[in-house]
Amino acid sequence: MSVYDSDAEKIRPLIIGCEQKVPTLSGEMKPYINFDNAASTPSFKPVLEAINQFMPWYSSIHRGAGFKSQLSTMVYDKTREIVLQYCKAEPQFHTVVYGKNTTELVNKVSKRLITADDEFVLTTRMEHHSNDLPWRYHQKALFVEVDEKGRLDLEDLRGKLKTYKGKIKLLAMTGASNVTGYINPIYQAAQMAHEYGAQILVDAAQLAPHRPLDIKAQNDPQHIDFLVFSGHKIYAPFGQGALIADIAFLEQGMPDQVGGGVIDIVDNDYAYWTSPPDKDEAGTPNVVGALALAKALQVFQEIGLDVIVEHEKELTRYALQRMKEIPGITIYGSDDPQEVDDRLGVITFNLDDYYHAFVSAVLTYEHAIGVRNGCFCAHPYLKRLLKVTPEQNAAFEQRLKEGDHSDIPGAIRMSFGIYNTRQEIDQFIQALKDIKNKKIAGLYRQNKATGEFHPENYRFSFKGYFEL
Repeated sequence: MSVYDSDAEKIRPLIIGCEQKVPTLSGEMKPYINFDNAASTPSFKPVLEAINQFMPWYSSIHRGAGFKSQLSTMVYDKTREIVLQYCKAEPQFHTVVYGKNTTELVNKVSKRLITADDEFVLTTRMEHHSNDLPWRYHQKALFVEVDEKGRLDLEDLRGKLKTYKGKIKLLAMTGASNVTGYINPIYQAAQMAHEYGAQILVDAAQLAPHRPLDIKAQNDPQHIDFLVFSGHKIYAPFGQGALIADIAFLEQGMPDQVGGGVIDIVDNDYAYWTSPPDKDEAGTPNVVGALALAKALQVFQEIGLDVIVEHEKELTRYALQRMKEIPGITIYGSDDPQEVDDRLGVITFNLDDYYHAFVSAVLTYEHAIGVRNGCFCAHPYLKRLLKVTPEQNAAFEQRLKEGDHSDIPGAIRMSFGIYNTRQEIDQFIQALKDIKNKKIAGLYRQNKATGEFHPENYRFSFKGYFEL
């Protein structure tokens, strides 16, 4: 066991379900290996414990006169303080707006951002759809290019900022890719954006679980104007995301959603909006989600971000080294085990001659290993890495329109959490070797309508595991 695995062994008792066994095709119950953390993480036990302790006191917040309402309001307001402190934000300038996830909150900013006819939002070719599509439909979008390996082209970023100087309202970029794991130089990008009169939004959904967050002081040229992340990726899967933004921006204009909680007074022919952040949280807030998010950040601080960073670097280095043992494997992005300082533990790959959905199915049914396959809600980026030609793309789209998902381009993604171990990677590598050597127990059939593979005459029965 490495020193880093010993760290993981200390952390694993804090994670709900990481020792859970699941059924496999052979009938054997095997410990579940979760390598799909980039999508969602399990919950911290202290998060669930905090929720359970709070629930007897739960009540609707704001304007409730009762003891429980006042207590719940106190808890909700305290969570904002914890989030601001964690992100090194300044309470006199910044506030936290809650929403259900990063996607909703990026959309919120896109609807509130007012652009003139000759102004643009600049985003990148490596974005998750959540930080791509909102800008296409609410503003005019320009895109920063990526190189052949998928890294952000900083020269193209500066070139576009210079060419459209004064016309770029906002630079919206990911803090780290959910496909290649590359960590973007967000502070360098922030300084460049500000030099050319633009603000910057950072989608930190992938970055937040793996690196410290620092929005920086408002007078710092590397200040992040909008920082967005999700609780379900940082061990608090209870439906809450956070947007840290300048109060001055949120005070402008009307909220993107209206209803209860966003006003000071309403009459038949007018409404006066209340102050941020309440102005942007229409309806009854998710108090439990806010509590979960804040508690998860406290657990991160107790564990130590330095411990988390070094452990995940070691996992990534080890996995990339071991993947070199498998002939015919293609890794998208960097496959260099020494290049782990500016990337996360996200490894996307394909096995020659094997369709991505087939490999994922065998890992699931025969090895109890959970990964993700497909395009990871980053279709333009992954198709570039796969070198899909325009002709191939047109053919795929036509088949999709006909309901055939049997050969959608894609890849397999493994992604690490703070509780994963080298031993789990060893089991994963052995499983890939078995697939490569055709040591496959099941006869798999594909459902063309979904693209999924399942063993013939076998389906998981969920009865007895959980029922509502």
